[in-house]
Amino acid sequence: MKIAVCGKGGCGKSTTTILLAKELARMNKKVLIIDSDESNYGLSRQLGVALPQDFTAYFGGKEKALNDMMLSNFTHQFFNETWKISDVPEEYYAEKDGVKLMASGKIHVANEGCACTMGNIISQFADHLVLEEDEFALMDMEAGIEHFGRGIDNGMDVIIMIVDPSYESLTMTGKILELGRSIGKSVYFVLNKVDEENREMMRENVCEGAQIICELPAKKEIMSAGLQGKELVGEYEEIHKMADYLAALV
Repeated sequence: MKIAVCGKGGCGKSTTTILLAKELARMNKKVLIIDSDESNYGLSRQLGVALPQDFTAYFGGKEKALNDMMLSNFTHQFFNETWKISDVPEEYYAEKDGVKLMASGKIHVANEGCACTMGNIISQFADHLVLEEDEFALMDMEAGIEHFGRGIDNGMDVIIMIVDPSYESLTMTGKILELGRSIGKSVYFVLNKVDEENREMMRENVCEGAQIICELPAKKEIMSAGLQGKELVGEYEEIHKMADYLAALV
């Protein structure tokens, strides 16, 4: 199953992605995390690995890939055949405890241009990625909804939106549900940073028709690890139940 994890900035996309990936690996699933957020440098630290080389480099780097796209009027095909998780070259992923991490690319210097090239490559990769039994690919999306405009979600099977206790996040649930359904995808919601004071408010203010598959409490150890850039460790019943639910959908 290919799962897109999305939401507004700071809602907990990367945290949830890592915790879910680790739980799936404990269930003996083969897991690939695809970091498609060019501005987030913290995902690798949460897994406990070094940031892998930009996958864009496999195609000659951002400048060459962009030139190839421009010469073809942005119809250049970077992939002509299907890929498996095992086909990703080892120099383009990091691995720990049964979880592989690859990154579409990052913004490294000022004035290097937009992220369209990285988005195009990772979108085509998602389209051509074929998973075998007991394999999962989790794509950590950039904040907001631009990834829908780029068509990156088209190659995914399921969309999960992480919702934090904020007006912006709660109002975005309706748009995410609308966009996901418009491309024929099942959309599920995870309420994050939930406590006794905000639980009912969050449930009452997500969009009509939202299917909530997990409520992740605000946990001090998760927040502390995030602030210090440390690896996320520990097992959580809420994440285990979500992993069980998703595994049953396959």
